[in-house]
Amino acid sequence: MMNSGIDALCTRLTDYLSPDQVAAIRRAYIFSEQAHSGQFRRNGDPYVTHPLAVANILCDMHMDHHSLMAAMLHDVIEDTGVSKETLAAEFGDEVTALVDGVTKLTQVHFSSKAEAQAENFRKMILAMTHDVRVIVVKLADRLHNMRTLDVLSVEKRKRVARETLDIYAPIAMRLGMNDIRIEYEELGFHAIWPMRAERIQHAVLAARGHRREMVISLEVAISERLARAGITARVEGREKHLFSIYQKMREKRRSFSEIMDVYGFRVIVDSVDTCYRGLGLMHNLYKPIPGKFKDYIAIPKTNGYQSLHTVLKGPRGVPIEVQLRSEAMDAMASSGIAAHWLYKSDGFTNTSQTRAREWMKSLQELQKNAGDSLEFIESVKIDLFPDEVYLFTPKGRIMTLPRGATPVDFAYAVHSDVGDTCVAARVDNRLAPLSLPLATGQTVEIITAPGARPNPSWLDFVITSKARAKIRHFLKDQQSDESRDLGLRLLEKSLSGLGVKYTELATGQVATLLKELGMASADTLLENIGMGNQVPQIIARRLVPEEDDIATPKLKRAARKGIAIRGTEGLVVSYARCCRPLPGDDINGHLSAGRGIVIHRHKCRNMASEIRSNPDKCVPLRWAEQVDREFLCQLRIALINRRGMLAEIAREATDSEASIDNVQIEEKGSHHGVMQLGLMVRDRIHLARVIKRIRVLPGVDKVTRVNA
Repeated sequence: MMNSGIDALCTRLTDYLSPDQVAAIRRAYIFSEQAHSGQFRRNGDPYVTHPLAVANILCDMHMDHHSLMAAMLHDVIEDTGVSKETLAAEFGDEVTALVDGVTKLTQVHFSSKAEAQAENFRKMILAMTHDVRVIVVKLADRLHNMRTLDVLSVEKRKRVARETLDIYAPIAMRLGMNDIRIEYEELGFHAIWPMRAERIQHAVLAARGHRREMVISLEVAISERLARAGITARVEGREKHLFSIYQKMREKRRSFSEIMDVYGFRVIVDSVDTCYRGLGLMHNLYKPIPGKFKDYIAIPKTNGYQSLHTVLKGPRGVPIEVQLRSEAMDAMASSGIAAHWLYKSDGFTNTSQTRAREWMKSLQELQKNAGDSLEFIESVKIDLFPDEVYLFTPKGRIMTLPRGATPVDFAYAVHSDVGDTCVAARVDNRLAPLSLPLATGQTVEIITAPGARPNPSWLDFVITSKARAKIRHFLKDQQSDESRDLGLRLLEKSLSGLGVKYTELATGQVATLLKELGMASADTLLENIGMGNQVPQIIARRLVPEEDDIATPKLKRAARKGIAIRGTEGLVVSYARCCRPLPGDDINGHLSAGRGIVIHRHKCRNMASEIRSNPDKCVPLRWAEQVDREFLCQLRIALINRRGMLAEIAREATDSEASIDNVQIEEKGSHHGVMQLGLMVRDRIHLARVIKRIRVLPGVDKVTRVNA
């Protein structure tokens, strides 16, 4: 029986492959059958029926013989004793690379199931970036598994279906493989929500009878109108898919009848030119509904999909959705990148193939910048759901970004250097915030400055994975440099109390400690100190044991003087929100794991608590002579409510060269209130000058600085 299955496949393959290639596929089948001998699927069939079914799916796409050989062999490394080396010797490196890309990482142990799934997914995606056939084989493999879900337990069936809807269906859509995506969604819908799927299916069958007469009359009217103009076309009524109906009902809050009252048709013609002529005829036959026309031929979707979409007001006011496309576009809409193999002999140019290559190039960039597998899979998921907006550069180039993208996303889409150095943006020739969500049709100009750097706050609003990965990568590098510098200063200060300089330490002393701590280099040690993961006093004492301590009491007093804070330490030094320290305040710091030093005012209650609970992690600090930045502080202003009060306070603050960060007003009775005012000031003297000017305003009862 199995031989009849491979014989039938080989007969089909002779339509487009050479006899040598068909023979190689048969040989791969025989190898797979022997390797899986004694293994059975859950339904009792020999295991080799699965790879044979996957190969049949790929045959439908006219995939090349290497892909079909990989389909036959895709489970032998994972599920049998066959090694990669044996496979390479038998079938060559190209087939082995495809099989390896599809194979899961079964030999590696991970800390969690989520991490294992993420790493498996990352391995597959990265293999795909080197050869897109990896994902085509994997999609076919998953399609056959979805078709045979009914043999699994309900729980496992739902888990596999959910993974398919979350990951594989979006990948198929991203690569333009619409037929596979629709089948995934229909099978997944029946597996996860069987009762809902059954009810909608019954409703669709019932509605189909009522709609048949209208569908036929509309199809005839459209065909006759095109024929009178001399256009040869295929007119097809579009069936709505169950999962699509369910999604529209749930997400767009539409009733079943509202969705089924719209009639859909696909008009397939011979060329792009005829598409636009046909569109004019459709608009002449029935009135178009304003704002419902989309030209995906001039501006293709991210996955390469091309078509003209319009919505018309038909007889008795029924809405009619019409899609016009050429034969080549129709093949691409169904098969996406697989249409490249289906049509390659006819010199077919595949936009999906080009778009897929561009996407894979961006995936390689994400991989370089991602911190771990979970971060990588998060970035790819963002990329898989691109409800697009189409934007223009000042020179007229079209950029496609996901809906909700901001000027920072746009800047990184243009080039990484533009994103890193952007400071402002003009949207349609007007200055706009960098966090503004962009809309289709806008022209975006990015203003850059040579010394500018990415801002950590951008991570709060960027939505593209490229922008997010690039910002994180930059901040990670910047944080490493800053933490290394701070770590060196902290360690030198601790060593000075022992009468030793860091540069005077013997290489052996440092190497021994690094070995004990399991660290690769001195830079890693300094970074850990700067990030608060290691206590500098303890590290200093381990480098210089008590018997080697040569410090005098004078040196030890000098060491207690504290590290000078300049305000330019960056991400590894933060200022406590509880007490808002300013230059001129007495300060202390404590080491916080992953954050570096957190600076408090000396009298802050939280700092006192830190000193009591963990004195080793507390660091003496002082302000440097020159501090080059502004700091946020909070004022509490008791005042009489009267018109113009806020404006007067704001004017006094501005005249004092302080900027307002935030304002909150709380009423205390009918005529009195309390204002919480956040100000950016340089130091205590600057703050005192602002308080002095606000205090004398009519209606101000009391001004105090908020303490912990």
